[in-house]
This record gives sequence, structure tokens and C-alpha cells, in this order.
Amino acid sequence: MSTIDAPLPAGARQTGFTAWLAKAPPLVFALYGGLMAFGAYFAMYAYRKPFAVASFTDVAGFVVDYKIALVISQVFGYALSKVIGVKVISELPGRYRAIAILLLIGFAEAMLVAFASVPAPYNIACLFLNGLSLGLIWGLVFGFLEGRRVSEILGSILCASFIVSSGVVKSVGKWVMLEHYANEFWMPAVTGLLFAPLLLICVLGLSQLPPPSPEDEAARVARVPMNKAARKTVFGAFAPGLVALVVIYIGLTALRDFRDNFAAEIWSDLGFGDNAGIFTASELPIGIVVLAAMCLLALFRNNRLAFMANLAMVGIGLVLAAASTFAFQAHILGPITWMILLGGGLYLAYTPFNALLFDRFIAASGLVGTAGFLIYVADASGYLGSTALLLFKNFSGVSLPWAQFLVASTYGTAAVGLILLIWSAIYFARRLKV
Repeated sequence: MSTIDAPLPAGARQTGFTAWLAKAPPLVFALYGGLMAFGAYFAMYAYRKPFAVASFTDVAGFVVDYKIALVISQVFGYALSKVIGVKVISELPGRYRAIAILLLIGFAEAMLVAFASVPAPYNIACLFLNGLSLGLIWGLVFGFLEGRRVSEILGSILCASFIVSSGVVKSVGKWVMLEHYANEFWMPAVTGLLFAPLLLICVLGLSQLPPPSPEDEAARVARVPMNKAARKTVFGAFAPGLVALVVIYIGLTALRDFRDNFAAEIWSDLGFGDNAGIFTASELPIGIVVLAAMCLLALFRNNRLAFMANLAMVGIGLVLAAASTFAFQAHILGPITWMILLGGGLYLAYTPFNALLFDRFIAASGLVGTAGFLIYVADASGYLGSTALLLFKNFSGVSLPWAQFLVASTYGTAAVGLILLIWSAIYFARRLKV
């Protein structure tokens, strides 16, 4: 298979520390790489999510509710970035990853400053540009980790970052406003600056990682940049099953994003509107459980079995989301327990798509390429679905409260998702032989 460029080291330089990491015990390497990736992506969320904790009730509405318009603008920029990332992430040589992360996040922070400086509603465009720059970060960070024998551990730690970080940065943003350090327009930029040191340290740490070893490539297939023909070959070989998985991911992304972006309104509906700590308290247990569950997938040596185990985890997550919602409606669960279990189910189903499922798929298929390509195909579709759900909420005439809309969306996503998941599992069980 032809490639755009020969694979290059993940680190910018082959330093003495990089050489030491290449010879380090697997657990030491996994903890170091995982924590650097965790910190880098955790910090990125401080430039993306804090604005969601503000209500912006003082801004008069126009065609679309101002808060919904902000969310749609950022999500649409994020979705467009994912479309761009299908090409960029699959083709970008490794030596450019670290500098690309810093430049993109620096631009995102500049857009948050512009958001605070430009009067509403014209500042909505600033969040579009903010999302456009941040949508590439996941693929850049995961590029340091994929194709290794310890990729499950590395990917699990990385995935825990977006589960935990969303709640933490919202709590920090809420605290910034409650302590009157910034109003709701300046709060996102201030919160981003607070996480800048963590970002710099962790991106530098990632740049020191050595490339996958020959043993890694033998176990997980070589990961090389992919041109258009290579991308077409990989997707076309398993198109029916991959399309079904992408449709499942569209529903999961839309639901997960709705719960995340409107957490302040949902918690207010449930009676916890003035509790800054609730955002962190509800997400920490989810992050711990999902991290443990995904690390268990490292026990599978056979790539085909590991891929099927990923699909099983998606199914368990969908069932948990629907069952906990039913229990909440039946007054068996309280609101906090429901939000934790619902989030746990959503992230058990959502998280495998962001790393391990496609990493194992590439290894099981025997095709040479990158998991980042498939992750960005799914992400581009998923965030367009998220935008569609927000537009439906605003224009459909459905006037359900935030919490009730979340309930209805959960049932729909779980029902369609389980049907498609069973079909795709049968398809891949027949097609994958490795």
C-alpha cells in the first residue's frame, strides 16, 4: 500500500530520555505516556467546555436561543474540524504533532478572548473558530499512542480525560464566576489560562515518546500516514459494518454532547442549579469505572476477540443508559444516581469509538493504516448529528424541559443503537479472521 510519507518518530527529537523510554518496562512506559496524554487532553477541555456552565440569560434571544446558538456554533466548528481531520490526521507526519497541538490551542484561547471582547450576538462566530481549532486535538494526541502493545492502557487513560475533565473545567469555570474573578463572557478565557502550564508540560512530555517498536508493529500492524487511496481501501473493505458503527456513534455523540453542553440546565431542572461541585462529583465515578473497564480489554491478546469485546462494551453501555433512565422515571433512583449511571452507560458505549475499538479493528483487519482515520470519520459524522439534535430541540416545537428531553433522547439512542450493534457484530464476526 502506498503512503504519503515514511513513518517518523512520535517525538520531535531522539533524546536520551526518549531512548530510556524505549527500553523502559511496559508498565512504566504506559503510565508515563498515558499520564502525559491525559494531561494534554484534560487541559484542552479548559479551552472548549467552560462556557457551557454559564447560562447567558441576560442576552436577548433572536432566531435561536443565545446559549443554544453558542453551542451549535462551537459544535459545528468542531464537526467541520473532524471532516478536515479525516485527511489531516491520517496524513500528518509525527514530527509535527506537538507544535500543531500548541498552535491550535493557542488560537482557541485567542478566540475565547475575542468572544469576551466582541459584543453579542456577533461573538457567536468566535466559538465556531474555537471549535474549528480544537477538533483536531484528539487525533494529534492519540497519534502518539496508537499501534502499541500497551495501547489499551494508554488509550484508556487518555479516554478518562474527556470524561473527568468536562466536569472539572466546568466546576472551575463556575468557581471563577462565583468568586467574581470574571463575568460569564470572560470566564472561558480565564479558565483556559489557568490550565496553560499543564498543557505545556504534557505536550512536551508527549514529544519525548519513542515511535512504536518492531514488536509493537508485529502485534498491532504498522501505523503509517494514509493517502486518499489508502483511506478508500481501508473503509471500502468493511463498509457495511463500519457504516453501522458510525450511525451508532452519531446517536451516542449527540446524546453525550447534549448532556455535557447543557449540564447546567439539566442540573437546574433536577434542583442542583447553584452547586458548582456537582459537575465534578457526578463525573469522577464515571471516569474511574470506564477507565477500569477499558483497561480490562488489554487482557485480550487476540485482536479479533478484543474488537468484539469492544462491541460488547458498547452494548452494555447502551443497556445501562436505558435501564437507569427507566429506574429514574419509576422513582427507583434519585437524580444524582441517575445522572451518574446514565453518564456511565453513555461513556461505556461512547469511549471505545474514540480509541480502542478502531485501534483493534485495524490490527484485526490486517490492513496498514491508522486508527485516527476511522476515529475522525466517526467523529465528523457524530458531531454533525449533535448539531442536528440541537436544531431539533430549538425548532421542532417540542417544548420538553431539559431533563425530560434527555430522557426521551436516551431511549431513542439505546433502541436504535442496540439493533445496529447486533447487526454489525454478526457482520464483523464473519468477516474478521485475525
